[in-house]
Amino acid sequence: QVQLVESGGGLVQAGDSLRLSCAPSGRTSSSYAMGWFRQALGKEREFLAAISWSGDTLRYANSVKGRFTISRENAKNTVYLQMNSLKFEDTAVYYCAAGGSITRFDYWGQGTQVTVSS
Repeated sequence: QVQLVESGGGLVQAGDSLRLSCAPSGRTSSSYAMGWFRQALGKEREFLAAISWSGDTLRYANSVKGRFTISRENAKNTVYLQMNSLKFEDTAVYYCAAGGSITRFDYWGQGTQVTVSS
């Protein structure tokens, strides 16, 4: 079992940037692909971005391609989501996830709220 902890959410203005972080609590020696998702109020959870363990393979949703960047530092066991040019419609709870591939996720964090004011 892997417990993931997200951080970095908050209240920002439209056009601002924000960087989210995610790391497992406790030690883990497993090599996971990581991903970011979000869920806005009243909407289904939406895939945003994923990165392989090595960092060589990336995958993005069309809705955030060019504005959001996923990266990882395996030495710190941390994955990031850099979000630029934030829009009001980016307001949501953001979740990180871990799994065996960039298309399959088995473990989820509790989420961090991102609110973008217009």
